[in-house]
Amino acid sequence: MFDPVLADIRFGCGRSPRIAAPASMQALLDGLTAPDGMAQSFPIMAFDAFSRDMVVNAYTLGRIRRLTRGTEAEGLALEQIQRLKRSARKLQSEWLVAHVARRVNSPTPLRERLESFWADHFTARGKANVMIQAGSPYVESAIRPHLAGRFEDMLIAVTTHPLMLHYLDQHASAGPNSPQALKYPGQKGLNENLAREVLELHTLGVDGPYTQTDVRELAELLTGLAFTPEGGTEFRRPLAEPGSETVLGKSYGGDQPARLEDIHDALRDLARHPVTARHVAGKLAVHFVADAPDADLVSAMETAWLNTDGELMAVYRAMLDHPAAWDPRPANAKQPLDFIASACRALDIPHEILGKRVGIALVEPMRLMGQVWQKPPGPDGLPEADDAWLTPQGLAARLQWGFTMPQALLGALPDPRDFVETALGSRAPDEVRFAAGAAETRADGIGVVLASPAFQRM
Repeated sequence: MFDPVLADIRFGCGRSPRIAAPASMQALLDGLTAPDGMAQSFPIMAFDAFSRDMVVNAYTLGRIRRLTRGTEAEGLALEQIQRLKRSARKLQSEWLVAHVARRVNSPTPLRERLESFWADHFTARGKANVMIQAGSPYVESAIRPHLAGRFEDMLIAVTTHPLMLHYLDQHASAGPNSPQALKYPGQKGLNENLAREVLELHTLGVDGPYTQTDVRELAELLTGLAFTPEGGTEFRRPLAEPGSETVLGKSYGGDQPARLEDIHDALRDLARHPVTARHVAGKLAVHFVADAPDADLVSAMETAWLNTDGELMAVYRAMLDHPAAWDPRPANAKQPLDFIASACRALDIPHEILGKRVGIALVEPMRLMGQVWQKPPGPDGLPEADDAWLTPQGLAARLQWGFTMPQALLGALPDPRDFVETALGSRAPDEVRFAAGAAETRADGIGVVLASPAFQRM
């Protein structure tokens, strides 16, 4: 059942001319608990450091600007704010290169694929100032450390993360009967955004067994969650709704002043709920295996979830243990980042070269293919359906990249007859092998391979 070539393509970041495919399913899983060498080799700033170096300065300069309206000091503050924003945009570009470089160089590429899946599942993006560029630090701090742990730990980390609180306006939410709301009537109100997304997207799913009352009660329980640039997430009792809240029939809090632990308890229960197991296991199967995955595959993953209270390694193992995961027929279309990164891995493009051409090699082509880097269309993240990516414009952009970018980046290209084996191995159709060998130029031969349906799908 296990196929090392399929393991590289479907559960990794594509094939590489110098990094061996995993020898077994166990090797795939072992890579998730091995030391994180790619984070060391291609570092991305942790969110705490980003907040300290960028967000605090931006907020400070913003206050100075507001307090010095109409003076020379306001102009100086504005100039510094613009300089800070340029620095943040530069960092964001460097981090995109780091994400791709990790995929190109990783001996444990399932980790990179899972990071992208969970980052999309827990979509959060900054909406103002340098927070717009905080996506990679958020993922590095709240998601990557929990890839091989329990779902509930990741859920708590992302739900209480400053970027998520900022994205869904939770930091401005106050319980209707909280001390803050009673002191300033009409100025502070309840915001249901975070509660709704936790239930609808992150745990139970849009058709889950919750009501509007559950949304409101969870929203009231979440009041008090806030953050400061200097201190990160904090729990502010003056914003918290007093009394107990009932979510899915279970009561939280009420016997004492509101606590952060009550929020954690509710999130843990949601993470272990059978409907969460079914919903998230299904999303994993759709992302890695097929748009319409085998029902028995999803059931096996759901069972593993329930038997271990959401131990993600058990869920991944159940997926990889199932024959449907190894169906040799090409299935999902690669999303733009997957396509470009797997092409770069097959070509073994050095990260220094990508760093010099990040705009024309990564950012703009991804945009033309339909994926604007770290700007998802909404809190539900990127679409999974193939037809969202295989559009006329998207396909044209893929063809353009495949036929022109390899030579622009590398100059000297590999022999297409060798490259087809590197990129596709035993999955290379005879017609692709023939077309690559018959191409008039190496650039055309490489382009034929990258443009082929066999390369475009996993």
